[in-house]
Amino acid sequence: MIKREMYLKEIRNFIDKPIIKVITGMRRSGKSMILKLISQELLEKGVNSQNIIYINFESLMFSELTEFKKLYSYIIEKSQTLSGKIYILLDEIQEVQFWEKTINSFIVDLDCDIYITGSNANLLSSELATYIAGRYIEIKIYPLSFKEFIEFSKVNNPQQVLNTEEYFEQYLQFGGLPGIHNFNYDKTSIYQYLSDIYSSILLKDVIARNNIRDIDLLERIILYIFDNIGNTFSAKNVSDFLKSQGRKLSRETVYNYLKALENAYILSKIQRFDIKGKAILETMEKFYLTDLGFRHAKLGYRANDIAGYLENIVYLELLRKKYTVNIGKLKTKEVDFIGTYLDQKLYIQVTYLLASKETIEREFSPLKEIEDNYPKYVLSMDQIGEYNIDGIIRKKITNFLL
Repeated sequence: MIKREMYLKEIRNFIDKPIIKVITGMRRSGKSMILKLISQELLEKGVNSQNIIYINFESLMFSELTEFKKLYSYIIEKSQTLSGKIYILLDEIQEVQFWEKTINSFIVDLDCDIYITGSNANLLSSELATYIAGRYIEIKIYPLSFKEFIEFSKVNNPQQVLNTEEYFEQYLQFGGLPGIHNFNYDKTSIYQYLSDIYSSILLKDVIARNNIRDIDLLERIILYIFDNIGNTFSAKNVSDFLKSQGRKLSRETVYNYLKALENAYILSKIQRFDIKGKAILETMEKFYLTDLGFRHAKLGYRANDIAGYLENIVYLELLRKKYTVNIGKLKTKEVDFIGTYLDQKLYIQVTYLLASKETIEREFSPLKEIEDNYPKYVLSMDQIGEYNIDGIIRKKITNFLL
């Protein structure tokens, strides 16, 4: 197993602490593997394997345990034959109705350390979540970073030796789901795999969970977002687009569908922030994808849209580094990303190539007008060295990601 150290490092701080570790993220992004890596680390620390109770609720082997009282009875019964602390690892916990009651009871009744995963953002926002309020830490798992992508590629396909640019071309085309590394980077096989995962997520975590009946309409909205990565969004634009295709729906319905897609971690919304007024703006947000591979599997990879792909990749990298991310508005100008984490902040412009004086002026000028001393970057794919203009650093995107 390849250790995803950025997540394990965070989780290690909470092992054996009286707090529930809630691991969230899109299906097939690697949550189950994180649980297995945790189990491996516990064994290396000397924990008896019998004291580690692992249940994957996607397996038919445990289908009866999706009833919360049966789950409780099963684990209580197993614990009675064990001595010492019990480690409970529950994968895809949202399949268990009223799971919060069960988890709360384990805390009360057992000497245990609990790790759970879930594939829906509503996992911790229900009324029942008050049972574990103040008793959990959430760790968000994302598809592979570019650095992880290279690591997985080298381990799974040691015969393939590429330079950084070639690895990045694969990353752009295939995205970061760990499972793609089982297909020898064959485009047809990978896109079929991604298309199947996308359909599974849509069915389990969007359509069934939200009782959506007009599946065709949902698909049209998704494809519209896929086709407009990095563009400012309004429900009116979507409504007008669908009207042109002979379909009508309210703006409220558009937002309800988008919220369902966000909750399933297919999409991620980013809001605008007025840099001068220091306020979040409620209109003209953008949506990015949690994994670009889905977009290419459904619409094909189009090199002309690379600017949007690059923005998407940088945005996800900032989220992995735990930044809160906004679009910056500065009078009539826009800054692609403002990243804020604790007392840190940075500003980023993303472009494909700085191919002309006009492009250089367009990318650098908004950053020049920001009157603070936080780091400012212009990221591009130009094959030139790093340089500095008025304190603004021009950096190659791959170097930034690595």
